[in-house]
Amino acid sequence: MSARSVTHATFTVERTYGASPARVFAAWAEPEAKARWFARAEGWDTTEYELDFRVGGSELFRGRPKDGPLIAYDAVFQDIVPEKRIVYSYAMTSDGQRISVSVATVQLNADGNGTRLVLTEQGAFLDGLETAESREHGTGGLLDALRAELE
Repeated sequence: MSARSVTHATFTVERTYGASPARVFAAWAEPEAKARWFARAEGWDTTEYELDFRVGGSELFRGRPKDGPLIAYDAVFQDIVPEKRIVYSYAMTSDGQRISVSVATVQLNADGNGTRLVLTEQGAFLDGLETAESREHGTGGLLDALRAELE
């Protein structure tokens, strides 16, 4: 590749769930629960998933969509406030080529008997290999899978 570029972008995705902040937080924190909605997406072949949910801990995913490239996700938890906030940084690669580096913040707010989740991501999308719009769409799909997990 001869052309190198970086595009910076910020996006926010919001969802409201009919579950308490404690229950939504647990779906992010408990390895088996997180794996069900995050690492085992329909149409993906997951080859590796690990979660060490603590400040300084990591999350790792390796997998590919049907007939697609191997996607690697490597995250580090920067801040965790139980039932309130999760901040993590992560890098993604596609077939070994770095496509993005991001910081994401998940905020959990009580909303009646449920929870309003606000996820804000600030990303550096590299060399035209990934776009903020594509990542926002994928993040929305993951948060929809979280809804199914909570139901």
